[in-house]
Amino acid sequence: MAQALLGCIADDFTGATDLASMLVRGGMRTVQTIGVPAAGTSIDADALVVALKSRTIPADDAVRQSLKALEWLRAQGCRQFFFKYCSTYDSTDKGNIGPVADALLDALSSRREDDFAIACPAFPENGRTIFRGNLFVGDVLLNKSGMENHPLTPMTDPNLVSVLQRQTKSKVGLIRYDTIAKGADAIRARIEELKEGGVRLAIADAMSDADLYTLGKACRDLTLVTGGSGIALGLPQNFHSADLLVYAGHADDLPKIEGKSVVLAGSTSKATNAQVTEWRASRPSFRIDPIALSRGEPVVENAVEFARSHDRTVLIYATSSPDEVKAVQKELGAEKAGHLVEDALASIARNLRDVGVRKFVVAGGETSGAVVQALNVRSLRIGPQIDPGVPATQSIGAEDGFPLGLALKSGNFGTVDFFAKALKALNGGK
Repeated sequence: MAQALLGCIADDFTGATDLASMLVRGGMRTVQTIGVPAAGTSIDADALVVALKSRTIPADDAVRQSLKALEWLRAQGCRQFFFKYCSTYDSTDKGNIGPVADALLDALSSRREDDFAIACPAFPENGRTIFRGNLFVGDVLLNKSGMENHPLTPMTDPNLVSVLQRQTKSKVGLIRYDTIAKGADAIRARIEELKEGGVRLAIADAMSDADLYTLGKACRDLTLVTGGSGIALGLPQNFHSADLLVYAGHADDLPKIEGKSVVLAGSTSKATNAQVTEWRASRPSFRIDPIALSRGEPVVENAVEFARSHDRTVLIYATSSPDEVKAVQKELGAEKAGHLVEDALASIARNLRDVGVRKFVVAGGETSGAVVQALNVRSLRIGPQIDPGVPATQSIGAEDGFPLGLALKSGNFGTVDFFAKALKALNGGK
């Protein structure tokens, strides 16, 4: 069995599938694990993606989990490592991106030349671009994009150099767009210049996929790369060029899965709100009320019965407007409200699997993590892209012998008709 080349650590489940999809597109046979596999577990793949649920937990816990993932990936023989976080840099000033990046660098940097990593969450295909260190979502700055209202990680500062510097003990620099336009050699020269100045982490501008390919090429010799899935576009080619990787054709083929389907939505993002509205216009849906959950009402049981009573695929959702979210958080608290919704949707998923549902479309990173854990999924085979950043996936080694089809969507991703497209993909269409 060949050793893996690229080892990846993702801070949430949808981000992990997003990254894995990019690597599959680059011809890398990719397997995503749910959590860190047991010591001694070996997986035959070119790239391994360990999906953690560490984005919003205490920073010390995120560091501990990430280092455990790194230890397992190093045991798989990986030559380069990638720390993946959201393309909207979802993180508060108290964590977790900076502390995890610091810890990974500390663990990997036995030599001075290894003690540097770029940070580039850009994903132009989904409208996330970085200019002079400022993150844009479409045509507006991050703090005007709706992300300033995120219930767990409100993003109120678009300047990523400033945001990252508040999180890290390391000196943070910037690789500007004009350097990137000059090519990979110019980027490498800038990296050396930054290192001489004591910089350990650097935000990298990127305004197009071409920029990401150039950055990927420039990162050829870096032990650690950090950012969104977009930067992974250019990494497979480095292994091809070094004759370490043979392009894997049809890497995204998945066998068809029979059985019923359900759509579960916990995200409160603008994109998911639009997708929920689109679905509800013509298809059956059931709303999860956090206040009713807090009162102990049988919301889970009612949702499961609602799904079972329909021949068509139903949507079960907790998605709400920003004003509704704030009202619920005022009454219950943000953390309690989030956990109530995640636990309810996870329990619904588990109950529906037990009555024959085999295909799950899930919106929201935290929700996806809770659902995947509830379904006891340990690893995923990555299939074709549904929308930028969101592939169809299939569970590996199902405990009951019946694999599950899953489309795990970050809240901000996907077109307005994403749910319908995802169901088509899980049913064997492309």
